[in-house]
Amino acid sequence: MKFDYRSIEVFVGVDMAKEHHYAQVVTTAGTEVFHRPVLNDQTAIGKLIVDASKHGRVALVIDMPSSPAQLLLAVAREHDVPVAYVTGLQMRRAAELYAGQAKTDPRDAWVLADFARRHADQLAWIEVTEDLLAKLRILNGRDVDLAEDANRASNRCRDALVSVSPALERVLGSQLSLGGVRDLLAACPTPTSLWRAGADAINQLVRARSPRVADRISTAVIKALEAQTVTLPGEDTWGEIIAGLVADLERIFEQRKQLRAQIEQVFLEHPLGQVLVTLCGFGPRTGARTLAEIGDPTRFKDGGRLAAYAGLAPVDRRSGKSINNAAASRRGNHRLKNAMFLAAFVATQHDPNAKAYYQRKRAEGKGHNAAVICVARRRCDLIHAMLTTGQAYDPHRSENQAKAA
Repeated sequence: MKFDYRSIEVFVGVDMAKEHHYAQVVTTAGTEVFHRPVLNDQTAIGKLIVDASKHGRVALVIDMPSSPAQLLLAVAREHDVPVAYVTGLQMRRAAELYAGQAKTDPRDAWVLADFARRHADQLAWIEVTEDLLAKLRILNGRDVDLAEDANRASNRCRDALVSVSPALERVLGSQLSLGGVRDLLAACPTPTSLWRAGADAINQLVRARSPRVADRISTAVIKALEAQTVTLPGEDTWGEIIAGLVADLERIFEQRKQLRAQIEQVFLEHPLGQVLVTLCGFGPRTGARTLAEIGDPTRFKDGGRLAAYAGLAPVDRRSGKSINNAAASRRGNHRLKNAMFLAAFVATQHDPNAKAYYQRKRAEGKGHNAAVICVARRRCDLIHAMLTTGQAYDPHRSENQAKAA
């Protein structure tokens, strides 16, 4: 949403909640207009905006852009009212500047409104979200949830394996992402059942879906079984738990597989997705996450602003007579930073330009992660140029593209 923040006359701080928000309306001069609870309902939110608009040009200020805020954002869009987002860190630091230690909805709403009127130039204004980007964000969120579920199930399965055979866990625990290993544990979840199956059956179970590692894993499993001849208490019960957790993992991996196809379809339907995917390192998942978090690329003046938003731009830290030192930023959009870091890491392995720049930074004494971040920062100029011009990546004109952004 393009507008001049200096035209705002009234700031409405809204402390978000699932059922009832709390709104505090303050003018740019600091005068309190009114405050009240607001039901998370279209009519109630619309009335809040209308009542506040009687006192001038309105902007809403929220402290979370997640699910409870979606209806408010949609109603604000209908009324052509801009919405600003105050991050959690900004909110905590701002609250410390006001008297009192109370943590109440009215106080939080007041802090939001007053902070916004004083620092309107530092607010993150939420742009209008198109349908395809909204779909990408929803699918990305679901993919993150499933990844966390898979991690939890995998950790529980590894803990159960330790309870029956630490040696077996050392062999199979880190290989649970392989379909052949999951098939093996689903059929033979305990050392006793593995002994009964025998080496040939173990090899065949793994080979069905993981043929490349079947020989190595089957040999390692037999060695692990030979290393422990004692049967630990509750092995049968633990076997049921392991089989159940493996079934959960199988279901989660299948859901992620189906979700990956959806993400790829929506990502490639977006015009900018077709542009971004031409740059080495951006597949459906990383590209979709990057595009969804960037949103409208024109809201960033240049690649440097995009890098700062992602937390990839170095921060100058010096005080007194200390030596000037540029340190990595700990702020920014961490989801976007992670996606760009992964894409840059892949590019250092396969893209000649990125690989040469990475090796140059390593030669300067930087560690692996720091060198990859340097590559990701440099590619911000290129990504911004590609998305704002709508031109696919061309390695022969990449440097000129970045300078023209």
